Amino acid sequence: MILANLEDSKMYESVHPLFKQAFEYLRSVNLNAIPAGKINLSGENIVVNVNEITRKSKDEAKMETHRKFIDIQVPISDAEFMGWKSAEKLNSPIDGYNAEKDMALYNDSADVMLKVQPGEFAVFFPEDGHQPGIGEGYEKKIIVKVKC
Repeated sequence: MILANLEDSKMYESVHPLFKQAFEYLRSVNLNAIPAGKINLSGENIVVNVNEITRKSKDEAKMETHRKFIDIQVPISDAEFMGWKSAEKLNSPIDGYNAEKDMALYNDSADVMLKVQPGEFAVFFPEDGHQPGIGEGYEKKIIVKVKC
């Protein structure tokens, strides 16, 4: 898991071969003006999802993991709380892994809570259980899905 400022994202471009393109995109667009929807930056290798969501309580939000994609999550409109727990410690699966959605959901509680501000990003790898969208009210955010 990585938590950092978008301004410092160049430092993380060497972590994965597709991170440079993903972070260049995030630094080059006006995040507040980008409309909700899906953008394929590099075929199915980098997919940008701009979402408008209603946040959930910590108890309502589910822990999730992915196998094929890394998430780069960027709150736009307001700070977002996100939970984290090592995937190897997750032990309360809901329905098992859904290959079509590349997601497994869990009822586990987070070990760590992060407050991610607009202008910051959180990267969650397959080994990171994460619990996004915690808070109150409406939020606009970007989730960049980077193929492992």
